[in-house]
Amino acid sequence: MLKRNLPPVHPGEILREDFIKERGLTITEVANGLGVARGNLSAIINERAGISPEMAVKLSEAFGNSTEFWVNLQKNYEVWHAERKVNRSEILHFDFQSRQAV
Repeated sequence: MLKRNLPPVHPGEILREDFIKERGLTITEVANGLGVARGNLSAIINERAGISPEMAVKLSEAFGNSTEFWVNLQKNYEVWHAERKVNRSEILHFDFQSRQAV
């Protein structure tokens, strides 16, 4: 993974700006087209929720790109934040030969 100081863009922002607004669509139109509740889609595009694998499949079908595109956006976003949250100095390292912490 690339080490960078700036966080990756939330996938909801990309969905909102590059796929919904760019095409002149409404949240309601997209939600209906995806077969999801408007509130669920709204939570994603307002960056309060992430894109699930199931939603990634639906978005890829709707917008003609790959499921992996959406999954990778979400994964990169989550991993970037996890890297900053976890204190690696508190984690023990294990030697699998001796089965003991080192």
